Amino acid sequence: MIGNSWVGSCPIWYNAIKASSSGNKGEQKRQTAEQLWQKNGNCLFASTQGKKLGIVQREQNKGITMKKIAIIEDETAIRENYMEMLSAQGYQVCGYSDRQSAEHAFNDTLPDLAIVDIGLGHEIDGGFLLCQTLRSLSKTLPIIFLTARDSEIDTVCGLRMGADDYLTKDISMAHLAARIGALFRRMEALEQPADQNALLNRGPLTLDTKRMQVFWLQQLVDLTVTEFWMVHSLAQRPGHVKSRHELMSDAKIYVDDSTITSHVKRIRKKFIALDAQFDCIDTVYGMGYRWEQL
Repeated sequence: MIGNSWVGSCPIWYNAIKASSSGNKGEQKRQTAEQLWQKNGNCLFASTQGKKLGIVQREQNKGITMKKIAIIEDETAIRENYMEMLSAQGYQVCGYSDRQSAEHAFNDTLPDLAIVDIGLGHEIDGGFLLCQTLRSLSKTLPIIFLTARDSEIDTVCGLRMGADDYLTKDISMAHLAARIGALFRRMEALEQPADQNALLNRGPLTLDTKRMQVFWLQQLVDLTVTEFWMVHSLAQRPGHVKSRHELMSDAKIYVDDSTITSHVKRIRKKFIALDAQFDCIDTVYGMGYRWEQL
């Protein structure tokens, strides 16, 4: 899959597509099918018995909306590997090799998820700049950094800029797919109507676990999905200390202790921006954090 066009592969047919695409003739057939998809808005199809490529209507016609994922990665081979894997999972995938082409496309239509490398071509921190642009376009768009840079400074910078997750490229494809699926499931809760049974009230704090929204003094706190679950974990049992490992588990992320610390600092700043007197998240040195009820 090459270029900046959305391409969708139906997962149940994926192996057959690969089998049909062996050799030059198979590759030509595959490219022809992709071109037809781009032109007609259909998805790739392959018969699992006859192993012949064809075209079927997009899954939206069956009442299923395929999530759109954008991958911004300057290494062609790496980008195409991720695109192929995610297409096999049933996502529509679009790849970009640099920040400029991605920003141009995002000004027209935003994806449902952006997976961003930090170093993009000649721009050492191009991914950070792109993250800032995406956050200016949408406060809720899920963003994952997927990079070879594993330093604590880069991790902290990425999360402070509003990314929902920070992964290194040594992560397995299965693990990446699981993290993406979990993030989408959490985001879908935002689309659910408010449910009084899903509300958690702690004094000035209100959490809506169905819509994944947090209010402080009746003002919406602009939290990422990961930050929401960390606040939820703390507020569930005020006064009880939550270790960094427990916060990590409750937020369904897998990072080091310093990253959890960075998340907590960002959460505090967001509450303080609404209420300068906010001091409900207490650090218990050597143990973790707790929510102090007012």
